[in-house]
Amino acid sequence: SCCGNSVERKIYIPLNRTAPCVRLLNATHQIGCQSSISGDTGVIHVVEKEEDLRWVLADGPHPPYMILLDGNLFNRSVLLQLKGTSRVSGLAVAIANPSPPQGFSPGLKCPNDGFGVYSKDYGPEFAHCNTTVWNPLGSGISYEDFDFPIFLLEDANETQVIKQCYLDHNVPRDGSAPEYPLCAMQLFSHMHAVTSTVTCMRRSSLQSTFSINPEIVCDPLLDYNVWSTLQPINSSGKVDPEKEVIMVATRIDSHSFFWNIAPGAEGAVSSFVTHLAAAEALHKAPDVLLLPRNVMFTFFQGETFDYIGSSRMVYDMEQDKFPLRLDNIHSFVELNQVALRNGSVLWMHTDPVSRMNQSVDVQVRNLLNTLSRSSVGSAVTLQEAGFSQPLPPSSFQRFLRVRHIPGVVLTDHRTAFHNRYYQSMYDTPENIRMQYPEGLSPEETLEYVTDTAKALAEVATVVARALYGLAGGTNSTSAIQADPKTVTRMLYGFLIKMNNSWFQSIIKPDLKGILGDVPQHYVAVSSPVNTTYLVQYVLANLTGTVVNLTKEECLSPEKNPHAEREMFDYSWVQGSPGPNSTARVPFCVRSGVRLSKALSPAFELRQWGSREYSTWTESRWKDIRARIFLVASRELEMLTLVLGIIVLLLSLLTTYVLSAKAHVLFSPPRAPGG
Repeated sequence: SCCGNSVERKIYIPLNRTAPCVRLLNATHQIGCQSSISGDTGVIHVVEKEEDLRWVLADGPHPPYMILLDGNLFNRSVLLQLKGTSRVSGLAVAIANPSPPQGFSPGLKCPNDGFGVYSKDYGPEFAHCNTTVWNPLGSGISYEDFDFPIFLLEDANETQVIKQCYLDHNVPRDGSAPEYPLCAMQLFSHMHAVTSTVTCMRRSSLQSTFSINPEIVCDPLLDYNVWSTLQPINSSGKVDPEKEVIMVATRIDSHSFFWNIAPGAEGAVSSFVTHLAAAEALHKAPDVLLLPRNVMFTFFQGETFDYIGSSRMVYDMEQDKFPLRLDNIHSFVELNQVALRNGSVLWMHTDPVSRMNQSVDVQVRNLLNTLSRSSVGSAVTLQEAGFSQPLPPSSFQRFLRVRHIPGVVLTDHRTAFHNRYYQSMYDTPENIRMQYPEGLSPEETLEYVTDTAKALAEVATVVARALYGLAGGTNSTSAIQADPKTVTRMLYGFLIKMNNSWFQSIIKPDLKGILGDVPQHYVAVSSPVNTTYLVQYVLANLTGTVVNLTKEECLSPEKNPHAEREMFDYSWVQGSPGPNSTARVPFCVRSGVRLSKALSPAFELRQWGSREYSTWTESRWKDIRARIFLVASRELEMLTLVLGIIVLLLSLLTTYVLSAKAHVLFSPPRAPGG
């Protein structure tokens, strides 16, 4: 028998649970981080308090340094110190546990500034958050450009391995510098795109035009919006201009400093889970198909990046590329951050500028009154934020840019966000107070109804009852009730573990691969992302109907003359195991759930420098990885190099001599008697 081992494994320890900071670009800037093309290497130094930075920035004799930074020190002031020195080659951030008590938001103080409705021409007193700073904790570091790699260490065990390597080799002894060999780290995250979206898209376009094997350097952020209606509509036709529709909206994406680390518990999940629960509750009302007005449930993707999804839907409506027109929208209800209420209060925000129009103001007041009446007798108290208060960052603003639509945005905050971890990796289930008893199995955790689920179900009930009234319903709404059990399942699936039994049962068999363990809600460049698929199938499950069709009929409804393919979408889903079997029992679901493209109109129009539409792109890269190893002194490295050169020269000389004297040294022996 024989065995072998990789020399590389003897030298390097790979870090497998990491998340990089990558480069994003818009019409004017590049933000994010990157390494050199061959990766950046440095001697590890652990920084657990701000005084430790002095060794890195001034005293340490072995620059450049690769810093292992405590998560509580990951802030703007520290990063700007490191940004201005050549003594730092990279940064590895250990995630803070528990989350920083003072809060942490790498986003902007005024999210999506310049792409909402307020400008020098429309409500200039509200533009640039002049009246209300919505995210006061926002440091803006997500929108800075760093010329060294920054990685997040997600695994505490790997963080401990790095610290142990540092303690064994890099800690100064008796006030003197540590001796070689030293523990070092190497980070690879070289980005292909530079400067701006205008530059990278132009280069990609030229490559695509003139090269057989084009090398694309960046891609637009894109995905799909998810939408459905209470009453079925023809998705390939146009809704009657006289038909009025109540539009309900929320965002389904989030963001943080690190790529694809976007839990978004309060920033996105709380609102779209509430939205889904309200859709289910309203669909169960017996007379919804007879209501005078229709209701459209809309879930926008890419809203974090200057309203990609909502701006595209508005554009499609204006260009008659969507079944609905802007004229069909009777009113607009948006669910924003709703999980961190103070007591029972939920705030109703309206646009003070459009309400200067008397007819719009009357419609808005009717909208507010309907919402307030719907909360009577519930555990939710709705209050108006105030006529002088502008709208918070919301998708509704993109619709207001083109038309004065009566609308309201529901939030848990009157002024600044209650969310101290907006657009950060700490916007986790703990941030919205999701708590489970110890010792529960995954299945028991999925079914356990948390207090957070009960609170969001109450909000969903109020919203569903209000939508029923806005749609013209006149019957009692007491039977319209959101299910806390459904809400708790969704919270578990979208925040803790996507790969659970409920999600497995409601998706198509060929989509099993999307069910990863830890949910993330970054919009990305490959579409649809996991979140989009799951919102689509959860909405279909909650609002659709199980129909008695075979697999072949379900997958090819166009062959069935009674299928009404233009009105409904058909999905063959996995189903749950039978009562006495482990085999799943699949079935066919008919629903009105559809997808529409969430790609900024700037890329459709090839206006890569647009200030009207989002222009965010993500750079491409070839290799992202991290590893640690021991590095020898420069003198030993040079000695090894010189010895290697000497051996090479001696080998060449020996080869030359042997070749020149080959006829003497290797001549065949003479034959006997020769």
